[in-house]
Amino acid sequence: MSFIFPGNPMASPNLLVPLVMLGWIPVVLYLFSQLPARQAVVISFLFAWMFLPQAALPLTGIPDYTKTSATCYGILLATFIFDVGRFRSFRFGWLDVPMLIWCLCPYMSSVTNDLGVYDGLAQALDRTVTWGAPYFLGRIYLNSLLGLRQLAIGIFIGGLVYMPLCILESRLSPQLHRIVYGGYTVQDFTQVIRLGGYRPIVFMQHGLAVGAFMMAATLIGLWLWQTNTIKRLWNIPMGGWVAGLFLTFVLVRSIGALTLLLIGIVLLYIGKQFRTALPVFLLIAAMAVYLYINAETDTYFTDQLVSYLSQIFPPERIQSLEFRFNNEELLADHARERLLFGWGGFNRSRVIIPGTVDQLAIQDSLWILAFGENGTVGLVSIFTSMLAPVVALFWSRCPARLWTHPQIAPVAVLAIMVVLYMVDCIMNAMINPIYILAAGGIAGFVMSPEPRRRKATNPAVPVRRQLVQQRPL
Repeated sequence: MSFIFPGNPMASPNLLVPLVMLGWIPVVLYLFSQLPARQAVVISFLFAWMFLPQAALPLTGIPDYTKTSATCYGILLATFIFDVGRFRSFRFGWLDVPMLIWCLCPYMSSVTNDLGVYDGLAQALDRTVTWGAPYFLGRIYLNSLLGLRQLAIGIFIGGLVYMPLCILESRLSPQLHRIVYGGYTVQDFTQVIRLGGYRPIVFMQHGLAVGAFMMAATLIGLWLWQTNTIKRLWNIPMGGWVAGLFLTFVLVRSIGALTLLLIGIVLLYIGKQFRTALPVFLLIAAMAVYLYINAETDTYFTDQLVSYLSQIFPPERIQSLEFRFNNEELLADHARERLLFGWGGFNRSRVIIPGTVDQLAIQDSLWILAFGENGTVGLVSIFTSMLAPVVALFWSRCPARLWTHPQIAPVAVLAIMVVLYMVDCIMNAMINPIYILAAGGIAGFVMSPEPRRRKATNPAVPVRRQLVQQRPL
């Protein structure tokens, strides 16, 4: 039993991989002993996701040991040791129901497909570690303006730290993971060649994951700068950092991530200028309609969509998109045969592409994975668990007129980041615990008691300029 690279099983991890992976839990405990708990949580997740290897230790009957599970185990253990009262602060609420269903539905998928109770429990436990644990930790640690602000700033600083590494790999090709840990994170190296250069991977599972992370860091930095939430960092004006981060983001060569960045800027700009979150709600509604048509009906409009996008994007990207859509149509037709709880695991949700002997259809997007394996229940629960906190946040606690307030700005841009991540999940399947952590924090903030508002000394001062104080835990 040894570590493997799931994205490239042919590679052989070096001796540093088990040392780093098994030593990460003690490092997390040390962080909790030296830093405030919220700060330790943010640093633990970000550092693990950015620098730990894309390795997994396969374990029988329990979830594989990965950098996500190692971080969650470490934080939970540290909470028991240093901050056990934090667990008592958790109060199950209505926004937690979708995540609970998403974590438990693999059990029903296994049982209804006669895969057995043992398999169902194992799959549910794996889902709980991958999704439920980061969400729960966000609920209990980042459920305040201060906690969400620390996460937003942490992501921005993480993007700055990744800048030189992305520049290096965009010039020399993705080599850092191989040099440090002994192997590439992807098996097909042609995936890193894009737009006449190399797409950085650094220590993440794919260049698309790096693109999404740098997109989030750039959007957060831009908004914190524009709202004067942070004017200088390390004695350098924020404008300089944002400009450098944006130029580096362009070098990541991810057209999809660049499109998401532009969408995020438009959503924030409209919220700032017109004081409305309506475009965010419309985007979420559009996702719901898209998923309903593709998952629940046999009506497809992807040909028209490909024809429209071909006028905007390069031909090679359109060919890739068309191939993906064709695969998703096959997979969706197969998934509707087990509409409620899906086909479960063991590749039962995949089908052989017509005209081939044994080539299975590719499951590139997270939505088709959820729909195929866990049916309508899984598809609805995963998107609701991530998007319902954002809708509740913008509907009640943080309307658009408050988005430019320095204390609200980090929460607002984090919520937009979560929405953009779920848009990306319609096209890709890059599970990232940072976004799950943010969704949990937003849900906790929405369900926490209403914050006290300090009375303005001048009655003429508008509400959005008043200081919003979060009641301490």
